[in-house]
Amino acid sequence: MSDALFPVVAITMGIMMLAAGIVALYVRRLLSAIIIVAFVSLSASVLFLLMDATDVAVTEAAVGAVVSTMIFLWGRGKIGGDR
Repeated sequence: MSDALFPVVAITMGIMMLAAGIVALYVRRLLSAIIIVAFVSLSASVLFLLMDATDVAVTEAAVGAVVSTMIFLWGRGKIGGDR
């Protein structure tokens, strides 16, 4: 990525992540909130990848997006539906 374009992409992704985090707080359905949180985590991993921190990006994608999302979905299944 060119050096002139990186700040624009980084700021745009940061604003998208902030907006998605705020939306996750106010959404009514639990499944929607889980999906939004997974999006925020995947966005963070893409941002780390753009900053050439591949090890951090892979860890964030694996733990933040996959493992925590699976734990959230498992917990949602345990409490039974959308509460």
